Amino acid sequence: MNHYETVFILTPVLSDEQMKEAVAKFKKLLTDNGAEILNEEAWGLKKMAYAIDKKSTGFYCLLEFKAEPTIVNTLEIGYRRDERIIRFITVKLDKYAAEYAIKRKNKYAKKQEA
Repeated sequence: MNHYETVFILTPVLSDEQMKEAVAKFKKLLTDNGAEILNEEAWGLKKMAYAIDKKSTGFYCLLEFKAEPTIVNTLEIGYRRDERIIRFITVKLDKYAAEYAIKRKNKYAKKQEA
C-alpha cells in the first residue's frame, strides 16, 4: 500500500453541513475501496490565488490515506463528477514526505486542542 495525500477545494456557496457531507462522501469512497484514512484536516474557507469559475474563495480539505494505486483513479473520477469540487490534487508521498506529514498532523492536533 502506498501513502497518499489529496487536497480538494469545495465551492464556497456550500453551507457547513453540505461541506461536511461532501468530505464524508469522499472518505466513504476511499474506505469502501479498501483505503485506510490516516488524517483529515478541514482548512476552512480560504482565499484562492486566482478566481476559478468567478469564485475567489473555497473550502480547502486534506485527506491523507494509505491505499492501492488503483484507488487514486477511482477517487479522481469521483472528484471530476462532483460539481461541488472546484480543484483537486492527489500526491503519492515518499518516506520523507510521510514523516513530515506525521509531524504536521501532530502539530495540527495540538493546535486544535488549544
